[in-house]
Amino acid sequence: MSSKLVIYFTANGHALYRWTAGALELESRFTPDDAGLDDFRDHLKGRRGALVYVVADLAGEDFHEDQIPYLRGGDRQAVVDRRLAQRYRDTRLATALSLSYASGERRSERLLLASFTNTQQFTAWLDALSEAGARLSGVYSVPLLAPALAARLGVRGGRAFIVTANSTGLRQCYVDEGRLRFARLERTADMSPDALGAFVRAETLRLAQYLMTLRALPRDGPPIQVLVVAPAAQRASFEQVLVSDARLAFHTIVIDEAARKVGIKQLPDGAAGEQLFLHLAVRRPPKEQFARGEDRRSFFLWRLQRAIVAAGAAGFAACAVYAGALGIELWGTRDQISTQQREARESTQQYERITASFPVTQTTTDNLKATVVEFTKIAAQSAAPEPALVYLSQVVEKFPQMEIESVQWRVGKSGVREDPAAAKPAAAPPADAAAEVQQILEVSGRVNATRRSDYRAITGQVQQFAAALRGDPAWRILRTQLPFDVTSDSTLSGDIGSGESTEAPKFTITIGRALK
Repeated sequence: MSSKLVIYFTANGHALYRWTAGALELESRFTPDDAGLDDFRDHLKGRRGALVYVVADLAGEDFHEDQIPYLRGGDRQAVVDRRLAQRYRDTRLATALSLSYASGERRSERLLLASFTNTQQFTAWLDALSEAGARLSGVYSVPLLAPALAARLGVRGGRAFIVTANSTGLRQCYVDEGRLRFARLERTADMSPDALGAFVRAETLRLAQYLMTLRALPRDGPPIQVLVVAPAAQRASFEQVLVSDARLAFHTIVIDEAARKVGIKQLPDGAAGEQLFLHLAVRRPPKEQFARGEDRRSFFLWRLQRAIVAAGAAGFAACAVYAGALGIELWGTRDQISTQQREARESTQQYERITASFPVTQTTTDNLKATVVEFTKIAAQSAAPEPALVYLSQVVEKFPQMEIESVQWRVGKSGVREDPAAAKPAAAPPADAAAEVQQILEVSGRVNATRRSDYRAITGQVQQFAAALRGDPAWRILRTQLPFDVTSDSTLSGDIGSGESTEAPKFTITIGRALK
């Protein structure tokens, strides 16, 4: 894993810290001259691939508000670069922070352009990092890290001043709705601790007046929060001097308490406020920073490599999980195969035991199997009289005047075609109906409840009965013997009986149904 280095860049000198086990450890200090730069180059030897964070705490930092049209993507970046070039002569260390979007007839974006008044003081040191093969994560300033510190100290919105006593002086940062608006640094090197509290109050009032002049602060409104991070020994004197009023609401926070909120386990003795910002630069670096893409190319490549490695590891883990699932499934399949093989052996043994008890026959087992199969097919094609008789009884129930004398059921070939006189016009019987095997039902009976001399009524009832027997299309009328012959080309004949006879005329109907 790459080592992490933090450079605290100030006008008086530069301190190099090493990030170890979640804490900063001071490695070395360098003077801001050529001798210090040479020492810095020597110190970086053997640190190729180190991840470097540069945190600048300088007085010469410029902030300028501007507006650009509402754009996205490359068009927005091109406009931002042009505005930075118009504002600053050297844009190697310049950035633009988005404040908000202005609503109106033409929607525009408000920007805060930021850079250093003297960027040349960074050039040689950044080049030394590039020559040593270090990966520059970014160049940050203390004001850029102020919104993150404000959020850690409990500022959830609105306007607030974040005041810290750093080793470089008194740092004041103005944050509005979680966004940096302005910052300044005042030197306090020769100031006594007792006078520092009064100086904080005076400078905060001056800063508020200046921001009201710039219209960055409203003249009327609720009191503005002022969070002052002070050493534990000076807390009492600070609270005595920093009295809240209608414009400013002061809150004094001991640096040890602020360090716990930031996530610092233990501060070194005599640590100043810059330790808070240095930890935030490593733990929660903001998206906005000053370095260009060319200076951070090695960092981008390193992050891309890590992303590829992470994706490869995730893919490998997914493949391993999938392979494990397949292995478990294969194990279960093997168990099933062994179980089925065991059942097959048991079935074979049981079959052999059963066949061993069979009597000795003059044929083979295969012939017996074929015989059983053919017998099963024959049995499946054989018809039983019960369905035909049930069907006949359902029809007879609708004709109570019909007295059935005999019913004959058989299976065979009828030898006759369907009676054309009883066939339905819409259904034509098959040509081979007389030759096919079918079950035949011959019904004989008499017609009661009708005068014997009314031959037309008797004949009509028999025909209705025959038509009812054809209610199921599967059944066909094969032959119908009426009590009388009433055709137009013959004389009236039939079983009309004698005048003294009391018996009803007799009819016979034969129906058939093909075997399936």
